[in-house]
Order: sequence, then C-alpha cells, then structure tokens
Amino acid sequence: MPIDRAALAAGSIRLASGISFLVAPLQANRLWGDDRPPTPSATLLLHSMGYRDALIGGLLTAAALRGKDTRGWFLASGGADAADLLGGTRVHDGLTRPQQVIGLGGAVVGIAVGLWGGLRRRPTSAHD
Repeated sequence: MPIDRAALAAGSIRLASGISFLVAPLQANRLWGDDRPPTPSATLLLHSMGYRDALIGGLLTAAALRGKDTRGWFLASGGADAADLLGGTRVHDGLTRPQQVIGLGGAVVGIAVGLWGGLRRRPTSAHD
C-alpha cells in the first residue's frame, strides 16, 4: 500500500500543533488568538490539548507512512475538533474576535478535514 499523502499532511500538521502546545504553550496560545498569559488551569488545558493532538497526529502520520487505513484516525482527529468546537461555543461570548475566528474557525476546518478523510475511499496502489 502506498503512502497516503493526505493523511501524512494532516497528521503532520496535527502532530506539529500538538508539539507546539507542549514545548511552547504560551507562544502557541498567542498563535491561536490569545495575547494574555494563560492561568494555571488554562496552561493545564493547553498541555492536555498538546498531548491529545500529538498522539492523534502521530498515529495518523504513522498509519499514512505504513500504508495502513487512515480513515479511523481522520475521524478521531475530526472528533477532537468537534469537542473543541462544542466547548468553544459554550464560551463564545467570552472569547475575543481573533479567538472566535482562529479557534472556532480552525475547529470547523478540522471537522471538515476529519470527515473528508474518514469518509473517503481508501487510497489504493496502481497495482490493485
């Protein structure tokens, strides 16, 4: 089975995002639209999100490189973004405009990518 390039790209992006939240949570938080220093509980959530994204992204990337079926990992990735969107809508009014656009908009894009990857036909080699 050939490398699933779409899964490799999506997994690598999610893995890099997760690592950024683990290595430099303050800078990653700024990138996502928050200029204020996070509280200790927010830092905990940033780290939790980093571990989650690094895990899902790493496993999606690994499946892509091994030529395995990646659809389940795409759905897991989209599900993580759906949870972020659901949680974000609960605090929507307390978010700044950049946080709404970047955070919630990013979750919508992530859900779309996850659904697209999860529901697409499994890529096959030219020899099948």
